[in-house]
Amino acid sequence: MQLTWGHVLRFFFIILLQGLILKRIYLGGPQFNYLAILFYPVLIMLLPMKTSKALLLVIGFVLGFVIDMFYESPGVHMSACVFIAFVRPWILKIMEPRGGFPVNSNPTAQDFGLVWFMQYSGILLFTFLFVYFSAEVFTFSRFLEILLKTFSSFIVSFLAILLYITIFNPRD
Repeated sequence: MQLTWGHVLRFFFIILLQGLILKRIYLGGPQFNYLAILFYPVLIMLLPMKTSKALLLVIGFVLGFVIDMFYESPGVHMSACVFIAFVRPWILKIMEPRGGFPVNSNPTAQDFGLVWFMQYSGILLFTFLFVYFSAEVFTFSRFLEILLKTFSSFIVSFLAILLYITIFNPRD
């Protein structure tokens, strides 16, 4: 697994974008506070395929910890990031082509096509948002609210990720 300067720069850029700009955007207003643009899980999604499981968990932990500092929400972002870092290898295994992934490939639209990337990122983003909102509420008595927040935030966050992929077209 080779982390490049591109990964490091993307990490800092997206953390600052999420923590300083997207945190302040309220799409639904005070009456409908179910829309949150949570864009930063793309950092875990775009890590190289051969990233070790231990390193994935460490990156998920650090990423969630830093975002939690911006949002002043101890452990909520961190738990969701660590969870998707944990399930990512299984999702990739399920989505693996018949002949296997090419050596040194990255899970990008550039390497596997936009449809594959949309399926891959959609599964991880939905999982992330469900875990995030479940940890935020921390009770299943508000299950419908968790689902509403998950679905509505999924739409805007997924569009933000697709916009990022379209504009910047990350190759690594």
